Amino acid sequence: MNSPNEITTGVPKDADQLIANISKLMDEAEEMLSESSSQHAEETITLLRERDYDPDRPLAARYAATKAKLTDAGRRTDRVIRAYPYESLALALGAGLLLGLCLLRRGESRTG
Repeated sequence: MNSPNEITTGVPKDADQLIANISKLMDEAEEMLSESSSQHAEETITLLRERDYDPDRPLAARYAATKAKLTDAGRRTDRVIRAYPYESLALALGAGLLLGLCLLRRGESRTG
């Protein structure tokens, strides 16, 4: 029979029962993670197959193409920032402020 204290708080008094409950929760969490990971992996594989992914193309060529795209994007970004320095600064500050507020509210909702 449950003690009155156990019924009101919902916390079992027996340490062995508590450990068993925690172990059960951990097993369920691991199962959920493995299921979601395999589902995400399948989605990623599908996306890679839908793109112009060519496994016969050498890795060095894919690396060079990706590096060239990133370098080009970096140069374009640099040109825009140099052309509009104050606007870029205002945009960065605004984005940082919004992100900070979102994270602050998220932290408050978890603790409150």
